[in-house]
Order: sequence, then C-alpha cells, then structure tokens
Amino acid sequence: MASRGAPAFWQQRGLKARALLPLALVFGALSAFRRSLFLRGVLKVQRVPRPVVVVGNIAVGGSGKTPVVVWLCERLREAGHSPGILSRGYGGRVEGVAEVPARDADPAVFGDEPVLLAALTGAPVFVGRDRPAAARALLAAHPDCSVLVSDDGLQHYPMGRDVEIIVVDPAVLGNRYRLPAGPLREPMERLAEADLVLLHGGMDAQLEAARGTAEVFAMRLQPGDLVAVDGSGASAPLSTFRGRTVHAVAGIGRPERFFDTLRRAGVEPICHAFADHHPFVAEDLRFKDAFPLLMTAKDAVKCRAFAPPDSWVLPVAAQLDRGAFRIVMEKLVHGQSSA
Repeated sequence: MASRGAPAFWQQRGLKARALLPLALVFGALSAFRRSLFLRGVLKVQRVPRPVVVVGNIAVGGSGKTPVVVWLCERLREAGHSPGILSRGYGGRVEGVAEVPARDADPAVFGDEPVLLAALTGAPVFVGRDRPAAARALLAAHPDCSVLVSDDGLQHYPMGRDVEIIVVDPAVLGNRYRLPAGPLREPMERLAEADLVLLHGGMDAQLEAARGTAEVFAMRLQPGDLVAVDGSGASAPLSTFRGRTVHAVAGIGRPERFFDTLRRAGVEPICHAFADHHPFVAEDLRFKDAFPLLMTAKDAVKCRAFAPPDSWVLPVAAQLDRGAFRIVMEKLVHGQSSA
C-alpha cells in the first residue's frame, strides 16, 4: 500500500518509473558523492559533546519512526540517561531553532511530530533545519541531557552520530527504485551500514541480501486504550467499539495501517485518509451522521481544539525485543557509527 500522496507509479516498475530511472541514477550519484565528502572529511561533520542516536529510514513515507523514538527515550531513562530529542519540525514554521513547549504547543508552529514527542516523552524537544545548531541549543538549555535522539535525520550528514537506527516498513519501499522513479532516498544496501535495523513487516529475499551483517529486529505497533481527544482524560478499551461503525481519520504516512488496526479489532471504519502532516481544520471532521470519530495520536494534537464530541485517539507503542536496546547501549559505550 502506497503512502497517502505518494505517486501510484512508485508501486510498480512500470513504464513511467523506468522512464525516470536516468534521473534516479543522477540523484543517487549526487547523493552518494555528497555523503562521501562527509565520510572523507572534505565536508565537516559537526560533533556535539553528547552521543547522538539517529532514528531514520531510507524511503519516503511513514515507517514507524516516531513510536521508536518514544520507545528509545523510555529505555534510555530506564538505563539512567536523560534524553533530549531533535527534529526537523516538518509542517511547522519555525525559523532557525526553537524549543517545543512541554504543554499546549501549537503543531502549526512546531510541527505535529515534535509536539507529539514532547507530550509523550516529557523530554526536551528542539526543532530546526540545522540539526547541529538545534543540538547545541538543546544542550545549552538542558545541560543535564546525556544523550540526544534525532527523529529522522539519517540523510542529514553534517550532524555527527554515534548510533544509526533504520526503521524499515517493506510496504513503503514500493518498486525499490531511487527518487524520483521510486520512493527510496537511499539504496537498499544502506541498511548494511546501520547499527540496527528495525523491521516493521516481513523480511523478503531482497531485504535479507541488502541488510548484510546488520542486526535486524522485528517490531510491531501495539494499540493501547482509546483516550478522549478533548483532553478530559476519559478512556476506553478499543474493544468498546467492536462491531460498531466509526469514522476513522488518518493523516499519516500510511493511513491504511491505522484502518487495518481498527478492522482487526472488529471495528467497522468509514475511512478518511489525508496526506501525511495534513493541516486539519474543523470542516475536515464534520460528517453528516453521529458516528464516533477515531484518529491517530499525530492527528489528535492538531484537532483537539475543534474535534467534535465522541472523538477518540488510539495511541500505539513500539514493541521490540530487549536485545535491540542492548545493541544501542553497546554502541554508545564502545564507539561511534562510521556514518
């Protein structure tokens, strides 16, 4: 299933995709050359005085990075660390660098994912196009932070990193061509250079070959209890809606993942898919009937002020083997990533 808003031809190696392969080759060559300049020291990699863990992906579209960042921050705290989070702030309008307020932050200013991360983790979150600058600002404001987690930023090579985690959802890899012929930002072989690969879906032969000797762990997203969008604190198990018709709203990379979660729980969704990071307005949630409305956590932070009554958010949490975190800790203790 393609990401909402992604070109349909990215799913097949058809005529249109093949016609764009020359451009994809140019894009790939330029990207590889630029990265080589950082690896060889021709372009400067900026280090900060704390270890940096990058959580990213190799393709355009939702792969489950945000729940992984939350999972990682929780595990780091359990290990005695004080994490801080860096984000691009996509969909926001911050110029320069800014800290996301811990409460009542405006997603239109800071971006939906940073606002959600600030609310879920309680960690300081700084946004900015220049991630090394954001890292320095975060540490200046919160010198007690012992490790920085970058939400995305795998391709932001000016920022030094100590651990690279790549989250892979095979469903968003499409035809596995590079941009613009397909959805890949980097080649499949980039997986082999990661410190850890988290696989959100099944392993196939191409992925198996591409990952090389990189450690791979399966991940899944576990839905929690529904929480009222209005902030009242009301909650209900998802099973409450089994057999009932609901409006399901999702403006994420893969809306169908959310809809399938509801269907597996026995809910009957009327599906409303929007583009990733969609700037919701009240009219988007006005339906002619009174069915309950269910939405994702990333969408709820943008809709709380105007969501209709009987609106609920379905939180999800990344489920991973503890061995995945052991690898992160070993890398933090013993050395930096080669990237």
